Amino acid sequence: MQFSENNALVASARLPDGKASQPALWAKATKTGTFYQQHLWLPLTGFAVLSVLLMDLGADQWLADRIYVAGGHAWVLQSNPLVEGIIHEGGRQASKWAWIAVAVCLLLALARRTFASWRMPLAYLLLSTLLATTLVAVLKRGTHMDCPWDLLRYGGEKVYYGLFSRRLAGMGSADCFPAGHASAGYAWVALYFFFLATRPRWRWWGLGAAMVLGMVFGIAQQLRGAHFLSHDLWALMLCWLVALLLHRMMLVPRMRDVRKEAAA
Repeated sequence: MQFSENNALVASARLPDGKASQPALWAKATKTGTFYQQHLWLPLTGFAVLSVLLMDLGADQWLADRIYVAGGHAWVLQSNPLVEGIIHEGGRQASKWAWIAVAVCLLLALARRTFASWRMPLAYLLLSTLLATTLVAVLKRGTHMDCPWDLLRYGGEKVYYGLFSRRLAGMGSADCFPAGHASAGYAWVALYFFFLATRPRWRWWGLGAAMVLGMVFGIAQQLRGAHFLSHDLWALMLCWLVALLLHRMMLVPRMRDVRKEAAA
């Protein structure tokens, strides 16, 4: 039989002792009737509710006020070696090296026929994390929202303007929204869909790891006065939507073919 990527995945997906195969687990997890309810509409609803609470009803400022007051009306962790050096700069570098590691794995899969079944999932993971962080970086330069530490309310020099507010001439540019650093962690929510297509039982571990990374990076920046919580929320939602869209474009058609071959 002629070797193909799908043949390799079908062969690797057969599990012993009567356990469900990888394609069967994928099919169960992606039932059309509930998949987009759970992975698109439910997250979007939660995102919309939290955005209104944080950005329109003042929860952003309420939380930032408490951090600022607890520090004696100062951002005492702004230059803290642990928060700024290890979590902020170290986290950024760790995410970059993780991306490079995925790129190396993809090159290995392309070079060796043995790992052919991993080519598309690795390409998906590489592209999703890259596009998610790039999208956040581009939007930061267009939204012109200030960081908390720049605002008069927190010892800065600028008046707060909301996302859709028009800035006065001469205010200068700002690039604090969405949260770029948190996106370096949240971009890895693509691990959920990566494992959904390769090892479905591991998908929650992948999602959990990405959420922990994103929250650690995000909370560290909030403690420094660099971001409001809503900045992190938007970064998370953008990363999730990119991962979901690319899953639909790159992994769903492939896994349907694999499922058909496995059933044949």
